[in-house]
Amino acid sequence: MAQNPQDIDKSAQNLMVVLRESMGGVNKQDEMLQPMGRMRVKLADGKEVDVESAAFLLLGDMHIRFVFDGPSYMPNAKLQDLARLGINPEQALQLAVGNIKRVYGNPVVKPFTAGLMQVEGKSPDFDSSYFLDRDFWRKLLRQHPEGIVVGVPKRGGLVFAPLSDSTAVDSLRRGIAYLYSSSGQMRVSSALYLFKDDHWTVFQPPQAQ
Repeated sequence: MAQNPQDIDKSAQNLMVVLRESMGGVNKQDEMLQPMGRMRVKLADGKEVDVESAAFLLLGDMHIRFVFDGPSYMPNAKLQDLARLGINPEQALQLAVGNIKRVYGNPVVKPFTAGLMQVEGKSPDFDSSYFLDRDFWRKLLRQHPEGIVVGVPKRGGLVFAPLSDSTAVDSLRRGIAYLYSSSGQMRVSSALYLFKDDHWTVFQPPQAQ
């Protein structure tokens, strides 16, 4: 039976954040959160409505959406929800990432393929959200100060390679388009990103949509 949105906990402790694809050839060059305004969404009963979701353009062809976690359904948070909780978008992001780590664990690094490493938690729905865990990337950066190249092809896929590993980076350059296109409705980003000097930049632009 589908989860009733009214039954889902909408407290600060249940606020989480997901990465989603930005359509229309977007390639945002800075990581400042930019409100997306009103969006048309489809409800569980199939009806489409316009809502002002708590959604923000992030970087490249990705945006973030704040959600409330539920057993089978994650309703989008609205800007009014952030106001009700007394937090701004940046505070909401820190809170949401902390909630994900508390409920689904800290990110774990595992070997993937062709020298690449994969980042996972206890729920594939939130694996890509670890892109937003700045403390995690800062720790990796101490091991690889030259920078880390990261791909987020799908919701359950977050892969990286140190910039100094040219073979792995070349593999990621060549493979990101396939990883993205083969992910169907779960796809997130066709771009590659570089974490260096404590900030994100677009390393390889998104493929044409």
